[in-house]
Amino acid sequence: MSYWKRAALAAACAASLFAMNQVQAADWLMLQGTEPADASARAKVWGFIQAQYQKDYSKPCEYAPCTGQYIPPMLIGPDLTSQSAFNVIRARIGVRGTGMPLDNRVNYFFLAEFGNNGITHPGNAFAKVTDASITLSYIKGARIRAGLFKTPGSEESFQGIATFQYNNFTEVTNQMLLERFPNHDGADNQNLFKPAQGGVLGANQNGFKNSVSAVRDVGVEVFDSFLIGGWDHSYAVMIGNGNGLNFSDNNSNKDVYAYWSSEKVYGGKGPFRQGWKFFGWYQTGKRQLDRTNDNIYNPETHTRTRYGIGTEYLKKPWRVTAEYMRGRGMIFVGPDKPSFDQNGTSAPGGDGADGRAEGWYVEGGWFIPRTNWELDLRYDYYNRLKGDKLESHWKTVTLGAQYHLNKKTRVSLNYAIRRVNSPNFSGPGPGGNPNNLMDQIGNRVSLQLTHIF
Repeated sequence: MSYWKRAALAAACAASLFAMNQVQAADWLMLQGTEPADASARAKVWGFIQAQYQKDYSKPCEYAPCTGQYIPPMLIGPDLTSQSAFNVIRARIGVRGTGMPLDNRVNYFFLAEFGNNGITHPGNAFAKVTDASITLSYIKGARIRAGLFKTPGSEESFQGIATFQYNNFTEVTNQMLLERFPNHDGADNQNLFKPAQGGVLGANQNGFKNSVSAVRDVGVEVFDSFLIGGWDHSYAVMIGNGNGLNFSDNNSNKDVYAYWSSEKVYGGKGPFRQGWKFFGWYQTGKRQLDRTNDNIYNPETHTRTRYGIGTEYLKKPWRVTAEYMRGRGMIFVGPDKPSFDQNGTSAPGGDGADGRAEGWYVEGGWFIPRTNWELDLRYDYYNRLKGDKLESHWKTVTLGAQYHLNKKTRVSLNYAIRRVNSPNFSGPGPGGNPNNLMDQIGNRVSLQLTHIF
């Protein structure tokens, strides 16, 4: 049995804790879109801070013509100028509540980001609003939510980030779900198509000028949850602009989102609920991409589709989660490539605008009884540009340990073992072989301090 098969089997057999304010088989749709009927307030201020240190052990390319060069996966984001960095990765503050005593059937949710990440870094924004929504609960079985909020989808991206068990997302979520939007000017997209030069850290490696989507959109959603015979069933249908965190729309097309989950409830409530959940989701929409390189906005239209299924089991002290996802169109191939073409538009292969991708992860862990320690283990696989000449496979095993100082504060240590390769090329070697760079992508360690207030 190969190393990666053994690692995947180990991750599948692992489990994790249900403890404090951490990992839960929670109904994120209801927790984020509604307020408790018996415990809501007019205005509750809340938020969290995550301070982080990361170090990457990748080596520069050893073969000409890329000798001594680094690519973005070898550097620490969002700046991509160093292989080690301290950072306030997230600093969010918000307010939520209801119109009590005027009307408790109306609630609101507001959140802003002040950290240094893919939301604020493009355009050097000081802060960025990530959530601003109103929910109306007048119709039984059909609550209505309008504004800017998280789109219903993958469990990993849907989960509240302050309670996320790992310091970094899986590659399938990072590359396929955290959408990057092309620049408005096609010439701008083409001219920024370049790797680091001469191995000099600090070369322009992030050509995207717009914020990452953060799996959010502006739109209208109909949703609700039903408890029947010990099973909690939740659904959501949403129509949105398909333009991420931007309040305005960039075309006349609209995105459609659909979500369903069914969970056998074992006990608890809210974020502390335990159970076995099954879920599925689907989203599709149109995107505009200009690759003409003529300083005139003349975009092409591409269909972007994402969908997935998964399950999560949680019963103290164990947790296991598994999810499979697929995507087509607007496949992200690197932060230095707003054209979504790994090989440049003048050469065949590597085009993500109409490309395909798929991936999956299985993770779990264990909360050590009578201690504040949590152990986590995750294996994730991502096939980028499936069936393409420049198809690449991303395989990562993440070992994690967390120590809970109290119910609101924890320290998380992760060690990620990363392997990346292009299967259509026989290992690294001279010429335009993508493995010259991918084979040098190494492991990464990260330490994060989280405090929720």
